[in-house]
Amino acid sequence: MSGTPNGDWNGRSNVMQRSRVGVVGAGRVGVVLATRLRAAGHEIVGVSARSDASRLRVATLLGDVPVLDPAVVAARADVLVLAVPDDVLADVADDLAPHIDPGQVVLHTSGRHGLAALASLAAVGARAIAFHPAMTFTGTEIDLDRSCVVGLTAGDGEREVAEALAADIAGTPVWIAEADRITYHAALAHGANHLTTIVAQAMDLLRGVGAEDPAAVLRPLLHAALDNTLAYGDAALTGPVARGDVATVRAHLAALDDDTAHAYRALAAATAERVGAQTILDEVTTS
Repeated sequence: MSGTPNGDWNGRSNVMQRSRVGVVGAGRVGVVLATRLRAAGHEIVGVSARSDASRLRVATLLGDVPVLDPAVVAARADVLVLAVPDDVLADVADDLAPHIDPGQVVLHTSGRHGLAALASLAAVGARAIAFHPAMTFTGTEIDLDRSCVVGLTAGDGEREVAEALAADIAGTPVWIAEADRITYHAALAHGANHLTTIVAQAMDLLRGVGAEDPAAVLRPLLHAALDNTLAYGDAALTGPVARGDVATVRAHLAALDDDTAHAYRALAAATAERVGAQTILDEVTTS
């Protein structure tokens, strides 16, 4: 790879219009980003994939894009995407540092990490960007039409490049300070991942009382609750905690299995704190 990217440049923003993109990590996020960047006009020069599932994703969404060793992918790319798990990101960056040229754009897709995880690459002249699509991914065609916010962290010289790449995947850029990355990611994980756990528990309970289609029972209620909460915050709260119905909360806890009751009690206590329902808070924290 040459030290100067050979893409076409936009004179207004000085951002590459078409570039050679390589992706290390063909998991659910990496393969979808590669597909969307290719649709935006970039050339995907290679991806790395270790598992059979990752190779299948590549074959399904990217066709004949070559599956290569990460070092080869890095050497071929003008823009290198590191779509690897949080806990190995810094190690992967360290391993690839000898294969990075000055001026090469390297971004990672971790929500938790900022630029520090790419310090070894920045030290050899890479233009580092933290680039987190705030979306849950399946790694399939379902993801290709979804838009999302992209949590960005970058130096002043990389801001335009970061925003241009976000636009290429139909993302809306939101700038996150380096020191705030963990809080940002915790907010997303708490809101989305824990929502899945709660809804799955509710579906299990409904199956247990004979509901043939728990999703159909919950869908209208959950859609309304989510829309109302996003619009009105705590003012959208309804139900026994918001009403102060201690006996109802007590009955709910008695009817639930231990795991679900534990989650219910913790969330009821948090809800009671937010709405000032002291009688409920006393009930769930002392039982």
